[in-house]
Amino acid sequence: MKTIFDLHPKLFVGVVHLKPLPGSPRFHGTIDNIINNAIVDATAYDRGGAHALFIENFGDAPFAKGHVGPETVATMAVVARAVREHTKLPFGFNVLRNDAKSALALCAATGGSFIRVNVHSGAMITDQGIIEGDAHSTVRYRQQICPHVQILADVHVKHAEPLGEAGLGDTARETVERGLADAVIISGIGTGFATDFGDVELARRALPKGKILIGSGVNTHNAAEFMNIADGFIVGSSLKFNGKLASHVDQKRVAALAKIVGQ
Repeated sequence: MKTIFDLHPKLFVGVVHLKPLPGSPRFHGTIDNIINNAIVDATAYDRGGAHALFIENFGDAPFAKGHVGPETVATMAVVARAVREHTKLPFGFNVLRNDAKSALALCAATGGSFIRVNVHSGAMITDQGIIEGDAHSTVRYRQQICPHVQILADVHVKHAEPLGEAGLGDTARETVERGLADAVIISGIGTGFATDFGDVELARRALPKGKILIGSGVNTHNAAEFMNIADGFIVGSSLKFNGKLASHVDQKRVAALAKIVGQ
């Protein structure tokens, strides 16, 4: 069965940062406004040459430690179906902070192909408190409702610190071998911060044949240095107009990065 990694030798996933959704503190306006903003960004990624899309409830801070509310899932489903009507790119979900089951349910309901799980194995100290991975439940739920969906799992996820002394390489190996993740994601310390090349090297030594994605801080200036060691990139903030998170995605920036990824 083909996966998203069959789309291109180096996968380029653009992140659609959703505006605040109903129920979140900064929600205002209408559902139509949320949908239209998502369509604009998704179309820019598509026309610029990205290979796939992540749909993420980025505007919902402060994020839930566990399951999000049903209003969040319902809105993300409506947005995803609208995006699907305007682009043929495969898409997946990251339901912040760590709601893997909702992400899987969204894939099952809307035709999504993959999810991002911030803490799949081990435990992390975050601004939401201690978040423990639940690979056991996640992979079993996937088997029940959408066995084709891939799990892309962060290792020592951004905006967090590991609980305990497990090294990044060991955690990456266990995330795949014991957690059954389909790929691991290595990021910097926060959104937009560059990923440490040494961290990617640790993951690669632990997973010589595994799939490794760079999850933050990728731009046209540093993408080339990761090309030989990583299997792809998840990119959002650097592709906004003027590099500002609140702005729309700039199709020209997407195209410039896509050109580098395609080399």
